[in-house]
Amino acid sequence: MTLRTRAVDVAIANARFEGLLAWDDANSDPRPGIMVCHTIRGRTEFEDQKAMALAELGYVGLSIDLYGVETRDSDIDTFRDLMMGLQNDRPALQSQLQIWLEVIRKQAEVAAANIAAIGFCFGGLCALDIARSGADVRGVASFHGIFAPPGNTAGNRIRSKVLAMHGWEDPLATPEQVEGLATELTDMGADWQIHAYGNTLHAFTNPVANDKDAGTVYNMNADRRSWVAMQNFLEELF
Repeated sequence: MTLRTRAVDVAIANARFEGLLAWDDANSDPRPGIMVCHTIRGRTEFEDQKAMALAELGYVGLSIDLYGVETRDSDIDTFRDLMMGLQNDRPALQSQLQIWLEVIRKQAEVAAANIAAIGFCFGGLCALDIARSGADVRGVASFHGIFAPPGNTAGNRIRSKVLAMHGWEDPLATPEQVEGLATELTDMGADWQIHAYGNTLHAFTNPVANDKDAGTVYNMNADRRSWVAMQNFLEELF
């Protein structure tokens, strides 16, 4: 295995965005591309490591940037404002996600017809919105994502398979919202799965999450189980 990475620059509305592409250079054949959508904090080492872990599994990972390079060193309040701006304007968010989907399709290492997306926290919402928008991807996987529906996809048919991995005690996605997501995905004709992990809060895949008051706590078992579930899901897709 020869793991390689390169920066991928994208211009959107006169702003510069930078993703990280990761692949195994020992394989010269085009292979499935998996887009990694970031948390509230934007693209960080956490997402880049996920892209590289996907490359180690034989895929091409692309850790995307939805905030722009000028925001990279911002504080949490700025990140929260950036996230809420996109979360409150879902058509704009979906437009950015579509741009990144076209970017990953055009990479020489990627088989353009075999695309999927995963996301963490806010990125889980992004992955679900990719499916909700009817994008031509094979599947999406949400890790402790936010389930609030976008409000602009009623009547759409979901073309991709959907996997949501959820901490049952997550204060950002209540049991009622889990049921709402199940109903929404069913109504949109999706092939869906929701895996719920008991005694598990938000951000369960993030080893540095340790704030019970905020409901964000790492859970080693849920982290391991959800990554295995994602691998099984990707094997089914491709």
